[in-house]
Amino acid sequence: MTAAVTVAQIREPAAMRAAVLESRAAGRRVGFVPTMGALHAGHASLVEQAALECDDVVVSIFVNPSQFGPTEDFARYPRTLAADAALLAPRGVRWIFVPEAADMYPPGAATRVVVDGPARRFEGEIRPGHFAGVATVVCRLFHCVPADVAYFGAKDWQQTLVVKRMVHDLGLPIEIAVCPTVREADGLAMSSRNAYLAAEERRRAVALHEGLCAAERLWQSGGAVAAVEQAIRDPLETRGIAIDYAAVVAADTLEPLPAAGAQPPAIAIVAGRLGGTRLIDNRLLPPRRRPG
Repeated sequence: MTAAVTVAQIREPAAMRAAVLESRAAGRRVGFVPTMGALHAGHASLVEQAALECDDVVVSIFVNPSQFGPTEDFARYPRTLAADAALLAPRGVRWIFVPEAADMYPPGAATRVVVDGPARRFEGEIRPGHFAGVATVVCRLFHCVPADVAYFGAKDWQQTLVVKRMVHDLGLPIEIAVCPTVREADGLAMSSRNAYLAAEERRRAVALHEGLCAAERLWQSGGAVAAVEQAIRDPLETRGIAIDYAAVVAADTLEPLPAAGAQPPAIAIVAGRLGGTRLIDNRLLPPRRRPG
């Protein structure tokens, strides 16, 4: 970690794009960490990885309205720009990009990016339009911040697949780096939404991590997929967490694993709700010889 410095904040997309292009023209490698703010140690780990691998780092802070459903938490999503800037200052960030909604979605804007494939199931089914909002804003951000590489966290695994698919299909000239999930001491995946949890909900929330750990153990011992999925569900059901999904699927597509024959890399994914707070998590599963 470098010494704290004053980080330049840029609001205008054209100015942000010009700064990045000038840096790259000078032969500097630029890393980009897109965020919605309310930064925590998970975001910090992405920024630190970007600073390790790149000459200049951009972090965007933009609470994207188009990825929230009508009953979701856009209005109460934390806006903590001063604290976010303080977290970023000692971590080698050169620019913070803080656009206004009117700059990201100019009046009359009528184009959306819709990704099928990895966006179809799970979050795509439960939150209609969510991934179109994600893909649209990320595509727009990549235009404003034409970096060499963008960094995303593995906690939002399905989102990383959607972004990779979009980048591949549209031929966008940017590399996507996916970094490991950062966890609290008890295993709960760090998330800006953890701040919504009451103390009693926070104690129960660790059930997501416990379920994934149990699933991995059963997977490694040769358990059938259905049994591994139930192992994810058990701690959540015991602690009264409403389950949106708990599944073991192909890691690269989120499609069901084949019943026989060669088995692709797998991932266990889970989403649950505690009161008005929705949490997600996942765990990559090690290869095994035979499907369960």
